[in-house]
Amino acid sequence: MNNRKTHNLSAGISDNLASVLEEEIVTLGLAPKARLTEEEIAEKYGVSRSPVRDALRTLEREGLVVRQARKGIWVAPMSLRDFNEVYTCRIALEALASEAAARSENAELKEQLGAALESMRRASETGDAHSFFTADVRGSELIYELADNQTLRRLLQGLEMQALRYRFYLYKAAPDLVRLSFDETGEIFAAICDSRAEDAKRLSSALIEKIWHSARSIIEQEFGKETA
Repeated sequence: MNNRKTHNLSAGISDNLASVLEEEIVTLGLAPKARLTEEEIAEKYGVSRSPVRDALRTLEREGLVVRQARKGIWVAPMSLRDFNEVYTCRIALEALASEAAARSENAELKEQLGAALESMRRASETGDAHSFFTADVRGSELIYELADNQTLRRLLQGLEMQALRYRFYLYKAAPDLVRLSFDETGEIFAAICDSRAEDAKRLSSALIEKIWHSARSIIEQEFGKETA
């Protein structure tokens, strides 16, 4: 996640450890509500407790872990309520990002959207949900770069890690959403590359809203309605 190498802890130990833990949480290797202790993390990754504390603070800011005084630290829970909150915000923000990306004159970045879409196509055809997720996230990152709006980027970053957990889970659990995402992402990318800003905004909003409505029952069944 965040383009940090996941298993090189020699430089920038705290940042790299945060990246490793981000990956485990986003891909559900560390399950929602799993208890985390500094001692166990330090032992597992062969680091001192100081970078562990720094990494956990980063994850807390990203909404991936929760901390309660005198009770400990847990992987943040997932729930329908949380999913609804994240996705209703994403609808508006991602639409604005796509609109701004379409207005960009950065032809080099726009060309890279084609490579991301091709990676999504290959992963979709082989049923590789993890690779599809990775390519899809790369496409989102390119859109944010093209949008070149720092305020918008900060707002998206506030949702990013929480949203990624749901995206990853849904691509694994609901193959139909992979096809929906691929088909309509292709239309969004085309609108961005053709500088059709209003179309890019409308299509992006429509796709995220479709995924949100299609996935609500899946999320509720797996994680429950309310955050415990």
